[in-house]
Amino acid sequence: MKERVVFCWSGGKDSALALHRLLIDGRYEIVALLTTCSEEFQRVSMHGVRLELLEAQAAAIGLPLEKIFLGRRSSNEEYQHKMTVSLRAYQSRGVSACAFGDIFLADLRQWRERNLAQIGLRGLFPIWSDDSRALIREFLGQGFAAVVCCASDAWLDEGAVGRVLDEAFIAALPPQVDPCGENGEFHSFTYAGPIFARPVKFRLGERVYRPLEVPVAAATSGVCPGDDRRTRGFWYCDLLPT
Repeated sequence: MKERVVFCWSGGKDSALALHRLLIDGRYEIVALLTTCSEEFQRVSMHGVRLELLEAQAAAIGLPLEKIFLGRRSSNEEYQHKMTVSLRAYQSRGVSACAFGDIFLADLRQWRERNLAQIGLRGLFPIWSDDSRALIREFLGQGFAAVVCCASDAWLDEGAVGRVLDEAFIAALPPQVDPCGENGEFHSFTYAGPIFARPVKFRLGERVYRPLEVPVAAATSGVCPGDDRRTRGFWYCDLLPT
């Protein structure tokens, strides 16, 4: 019998590749996609992607989608409470694991696994510890297509968002930037590939800048180890459904 799994889906390249690995692995049955979203902006948290496009992704993949809405100043406690309520409901339907597209952030993995263990679930990390450059080559080689939807101003500028995530984009990244953006340097929206029955159609909208709402000294998103640069805000490209 296959193990029943719920997948924490961001809509980006790492999620897409991790989900692909699980879907072709005969040991697992993916029962649903689970995505955290901004209640105020009605968009995917951090990525800034409209919910219409998130729903179009799930429809093209052919999996149910559950959205967990968080407030503008949501705390870890609020996040964990809402995730626990959702995951317990899946657990009652025979789900025993929750999957993520994390690559190498050990503290984050430990935090996830600790929280899951409290409710009797285990974590799955299909692309964990793989080399980032090998992963992005695999992503492109498998026929996936993605666009950069968000970028940290500590590393990239307005010109990064809205670009297709291809070999030219990766080659042009500063040497300190992880090719998969695992430190929060950039996020992406995957719109085509082997997990999709059809491409998700969209067009590029305006580019906007959003400063962080916390003091710079306290901001840790987008910080690469050993570097003193800090994220002060993010560039977004609004992706519009067509």
